[in-house]
Amino acid sequence: MTTDSYADGTLPKGVRSRLIHGVNGLDVHILEGGYESANRPLALLLHGFPDLAYGWRHLIPMLADAGYHVVAPDQRGYGRTTGWINSYDTPLEPFSILNMARDAIALVSALGCRRTAMLVGHDTGSPIAAYCAIARPDVFPSVALMSAPFPGVPQFPFNTAETGSPTTVPNTDNPQLADELAALDPPREFYQQYLSTRRANEDMWHPPQGLHAFLRAFFHVKSGDWDGNQPHPLKAKTASELARMPTYYVMDRGKTMPQNVAPFQPSLDQVNACTWLTDPELGVYVEEYARTGFQGALQAYRIYCDPRLTAELRLYSGRTLDVPTLFIGGESDWGTYSAPGALEAMKAGAATRIHGVELIEGAGHWIQQERPERLAFLLRSFGRELGRLDGLRS
Repeated sequence: MTTDSYADGTLPKGVRSRLIHGVNGLDVHILEGGYESANRPLALLLHGFPDLAYGWRHLIPMLADAGYHVVAPDQRGYGRTTGWINSYDTPLEPFSILNMARDAIALVSALGCRRTAMLVGHDTGSPIAAYCAIARPDVFPSVALMSAPFPGVPQFPFNTAETGSPTTVPNTDNPQLADELAALDPPREFYQQYLSTRRANEDMWHPPQGLHAFLRAFFHVKSGDWDGNQPHPLKAKTASELARMPTYYVMDRGKTMPQNVAPFQPSLDQVNACTWLTDPELGVYVEEYARTGFQGALQAYRIYCDPRLTAELRLYSGRTLDVPTLFIGGESDWGTYSAPGALEAMKAGAATRIHGVELIEGAGHWIQQERPERLAFLLRSFGRELGRLDGLRS
């Protein structure tokens, strides 16, 4: 599968597709720009759910024009990257945040680089990027996090030798919160809980309205194009506060994700006006997910919901995110606030070298597609501020 396998008009000029073999057990599909010149500093872009490397297509040429070698991989579980097991019943450890951070380190090495000049993570790619920088600041000396703020590393209890306080386990409040959401009128369900279930893949892979219509509604309702997105900070991680979010985040319990977004299907006029995701471009997503399904992408949510699998993050208990950090959200993106207190925790010390918190006007969740010009400006400015355009290959 090469650049030629993309339909006409779906891949910008100067962006190519290729496979890189033997990357932490994977054959990784990447889109890249700025590859024509040797010794360019590396910009690595990590997508989220349910995105692909393709989600960065508008941004790649802009960063390449600024002097970067820009690489966007299909992450483990997604798209044209292979070497992962596509099954609900496979062991989940390969999809852990730390192993996907290892994927990123291995990719940087395979590309012949010692470190990145720019690391960007969006949505579920944001925590992966954060832990890349925590674990290996020598390889990832700065990071830009998009849509998902970094709330900090889960901690071991401190100074308990004399008090005998019991050891806590991350995420143990999730079952209680699920029960409280279910008890609301009408009953609700947090999207991560739903996405971690066995049924979620089939629900989204073969929805009654068809995959094309489902993905169109999903991208639309989470974007700045849907005027119902009016995000704001939530006071606490309680059922009543979380229920203020739209039903693509806190779902109507008993309904599938396709059923929850179906009422927000955009009109033909709205589709035609959507220049950031044309129907041929949406067709790339439809083709890829029709082929693979969503299970590989959904494994991350099973990790997040299982305290046994997030406990390994406490390897870094006591650590903070200490590289220069930029946070970028969309003004119309609930992702900034979907984990109450996360943005405040990041600003209060979970990240110690914050260079800015930017909310892009007119953007919803899909920042790199909806407002790539503004995003490119912010990332280029961040890079110039840090002096990263200085040739970082071996």
